[in-house]
Amino acid sequence: MTAESATLPDTLETSDMLEIDGLHAFDFELDDEQLLITAMDGRTEKRWAFSQAQVQAATFDDTLQSWTLTGDSGEHRLICMSAFTGNNNDEDVADDDA
Repeated sequence: MTAESATLPDTLETSDMLEIDGLHAFDFELDDEQLLITAMDGRTEKRWAFSQAQVQAATFDDTLQSWTLTGDSGEHRLICMSAFTGNNNDEDVADDDA
């Protein structure tokens, strides 16, 4: 991915999980006004809020494969990830060669 190929809002739409400043966050929401991120640091809940303008201004760092996002509390490193999902069904899958 490069900065020319995607914007942070586009990338967030297809992300299942984020890493912000080294913390994994499954709880995040991007709407028309802001990006809200919640993560746990041990037993402490941490929250970040970024305006739509701050999200639009984020830049992608090809070397670190992450976004630099500057908010009211300073600069943050954001990595967008897609998770794998599995199914818990114990059904056997039919083999096409059978």
